[in-house]
Amino acid sequence: MVEESEKSAASAIKEELDNSSESNKVHHGEESDAEEGEIIASDSDAVAPLPPPRHPLEHSWTFWFDNPSAKSKQAAWGSSMRPIYTFSTVEDFWSVYNNIHHPGKLAVGADFYCFKHNIEPKWEDPICANGGKWTVTYSRGKSDTCWLYTLLAMIGEQFDYGDEICGAVVNVRARQEKISIWTKNATNEAAQLSIGRQWKDFLDYNETIGFIFHEDAKKDRGAKNKYTV
Repeated sequence: MVEESEKSAASAIKEELDNSSESNKVHHGEESDAEEGEIIASDSDAVAPLPPPRHPLEHSWTFWFDNPSAKSKQAAWGSSMRPIYTFSTVEDFWSVYNNIHHPGKLAVGADFYCFKHNIEPKWEDPICANGGKWTVTYSRGKSDTCWLYTLLAMIGEQFDYGDEICGAVVNVRARQEKISIWTKNATNEAAQLSIGRQWKDFLDYNETIGFIFHEDAKKDRGAKNKYTV
């Protein structure tokens, strides 16, 4: 019985030593399949997957927000307006759009803009000064889809006269929501009519829409349309 125990213990020790020896051989390269000078990559050396390709837009665009709670009757128009985020790829647009409130969720009095980068959504901006705007109107809470379609048409360069476009704004009011596209050169009638017609087609909007010159709007809040489609 003692002899069998001794044999068993000896076998266990021999197996342990054999395993250790084989491990040392591999460690010192004696039994390795690697040729001399060859480097064996470890799991930690694995190459990280490349990030998915990004899709650049033709222009960079900036979201602006005019917070109704920050507005004051005594303050100059636009003084409470702030740039929120500038994006230049399709992926950046969706990452922002999917994480912000859409018009139906904005507070009454809010104005939300998307303009080409370096153009401020103000009449006083040199690029906007001689322009005007097309406007479509929806009942409260009904403009979300058309606001998205407007943004996609702009940043996706779907307009034949896309260079004429400065940006778009949605104005949220108690009973309605208005979406407007601002353009550069109000007197370029052919360009303005093309933009108005294409926009209506993109939105599947059947009612007549009008174009107002910024210069007229400055002088008279009830300024009349210069063009209609």
